[in-house]
Amino acid sequence: MNSPLDSAEFSRDPYPQLAALRARGPVQRVRTGNGRTTWVVTGWAAARVALADPRLSKDTARYFAGRPSTRDLAPAVSSTMLATDPPHHGRLRTLAMKAFTPAAVAGLEPRIRAIAQQLADALAAHDTADLMEDFAVPLPISVISELLGVPENDRAAVRRWSNDLFAAADPDTVDRASHAISDYLTELIAARRDAPGDDVLSGLIAARDAEDRLTEPELVSLAVLLVVAGHETTTHLIGNGMLALLQDDPLRARLRADLGLLPAAIEEFLRYDAPITLATFRYATEPFDLGGAPIEAGDVVLVSPGAANRDPARFDAPDSVRLGRHPTGHVSFGHGPHHCLGAPLARMEARIAFEVLLTRFPEIRLTGEGADALEWRRTRLMRGLAALPVVPGAPQ
Repeated sequence: MNSPLDSAEFSRDPYPQLAALRARGPVQRVRTGNGRTTWVVTGWAAARVALADPRLSKDTARYFAGRPSTRDLAPAVSSTMLATDPPHHGRLRTLAMKAFTPAAVAGLEPRIRAIAQQLADALAAHDTADLMEDFAVPLPISVISELLGVPENDRAAVRRWSNDLFAAADPDTVDRASHAISDYLTELIAARRDAPGDDVLSGLIAARDAEDRLTEPELVSLAVLLVVAGHETTTHLIGNGMLALLQDDPLRARLRADLGLLPAAIEEFLRYDAPITLATFRYATEPFDLGGAPIEAGDVVLVSPGAANRDPARFDAPDSVRLGRHPTGHVSFGHGPHHCLGAPLARMEARIAFEVLLTRFPEIRLTGEGADALEWRRTRLMRGLAALPVVPGAPQ
């Protein structure tokens, strides 16, 4: 029997099901298929606790050791930094953070703006466009690819493999993509080792080779994580945020008139339609109570940022976009030791994206089919549009 979390209805609009779960309590058991169940955390307070609780491990290798499996997931994908616990996680995170310091992120702004303007120039040449394919996808993947030194000719393949990694309903596709992207980055690392460049990947190789602080598998795994996580969340922050703006003319006009409101608006977009519906795998290492639920050792726990961000106990009128809300405490970038280290870069990319789109295309609108005809990606993890058809309107 299939899980309700894998249904087309859940992919299209998970919020009614998540709200129904939350109404029964902040932590509920949900069927996941094959007779198995998982705990889903939908309440904001319980989510914050769960995301920071050391009794919930992310060490998937330890959890699945000795368990029968039909999967063939590449180790570089199954054992990323996201699937580790302290202190191992902290060592890897410290190395990766060098690419996302405030100074490093600030230095990227001119290049991000140039890429966004180039994409807007291309949009302006068309009567209709897919805002995902033509803007929300290529902007962040170009940025992270340049950071890591991924050649331009390879970026379409990297994007396809990354997209396939989230095809939860098709395990074979996920497995194949995991090996493809792992093999590609292994080869890219070898090429960068022979000819280092001024990029993050070359820096990580230097840390590995000069100081022996990364094993070769760790290096490949970290590269995979940075490529995938470095664009997927930002793509859907831009797409989901633009959809909210395209459905609210007064809000769009207000932001266009005062771009200084964008930082607060981005936080509200993150809260209202989080790019992550269900966070990655966690399991309990010992029994404990979570939001009134009796968690047993070995139980799987999935935190839902999408649900927690719409918890009425934390946010008034949570199903509405409110620019003056200042939604501090949303968990779209996580919380605790696994808080997204690329969050400052994602926020900057989103701010520039919205600035460029609102400024260049004041008359942008959805195509005639409207929001009800939009197709959402079939994945329980990511919350994002497969396409966003728009009429850009006369550019400025």
